[in-house]
Amino acid sequence: MAGHRFSSGYPAADRRADFAETLMLSGDAPAATEVLRGALDLVPDWGAGWFRLGELHEAAGDEAAAVEAWTRAVEIDPADPFGAGVKRDLLRKVSIVETLPPAFVELLFDQYAPRFETSLLNKLEYRGPSIVADALARCDVGHVARAMDLGCGTGLLGDVLRPLCGWLEGVDISSGMLAEASVKQVYDWLEKVDIATLDIPDRPYDLIIASDVFNYIGALEQVIGWCAGAIAPLGQLIFTVELGDDGVMLQDCRRFTHSESYVRTLLRDAGFARASLSRVVLRRDRGQDVVGLCVIASRSGGMLDRMGDGEDAIPA
Repeated sequence: MAGHRFSSGYPAADRRADFAETLMLSGDAPAATEVLRGALDLVPDWGAGWFRLGELHEAAGDEAAAVEAWTRAVEIDPADPFGAGVKRDLLRKVSIVETLPPAFVELLFDQYAPRFETSLLNKLEYRGPSIVADALARCDVGHVARAMDLGCGTGLLGDVLRPLCGWLEGVDISSGMLAEASVKQVYDWLEKVDIATLDIPDRPYDLIIASDVFNYIGALEQVIGWCAGAIAPLGQLIFTVELGDDGVMLQDCRRFTHSESYVRTLLRDAGFARASLSRVVLRRDRGQDVVGLCVIASRSGGMLDRMGDGEDAIPA
């Protein structure tokens, strides 16, 4: 996320930032940092510029200067739309981040929205819709009255879910993603909201889906607690996570992984009686499979009994 793409509001500083990018593209990171620092001397409260300066210092191998620049970016805007604090803590190997700043996730996906589906489907071989379709078939979902697509994005799951739902609702933190989803005209209701702040609805959902969403949230206690309170007694929760070895871990790519034991404990504590956890390939990244879990959970045992998967009782 290059700082020069977000104008400082001062043309002379923007010109220096553009020149810094030219130097960076030529491979001269030290010179690029010097030029961009000159731009920041003109506009010292330019948060995007400080974030980019941190990236340039990191590329030049000066970790201490990168940490200093990212700290300054967070001081300027504590909402941290560029994720500077996360970058800083990852570089310092400080494992204190349990979630990503909502402003960062919103900005990330607002920028990403116009090319989101092309990138996921054509470049990353994203398998979310087929994974969810398979999960729905496995648990024999018939027609449901109400369904929620948590973090619906551009509505990639809309075509999968629409034939099964009397009412299909989607929420997302990014207005850009929701604009793309609205074009598909498959949702009955779309709303911009941070899913970590949802209220329990007056009418419960029979089906809640969250595909490729929780890897941007981190600690899932609050959102899974919401799911437990928002789902009907015989309802079903289906979600995916990127698989990790130990609890909740933030990766350098600024996505979280979740371990199988963490997910099982979380579901048990939230009151989900049974769950099926299956290993899946979520997508490809740099030529490598990204392995995750597809989770199907129920507050009662009925859904999993129909699947014949009695070994996945949460208390065990």
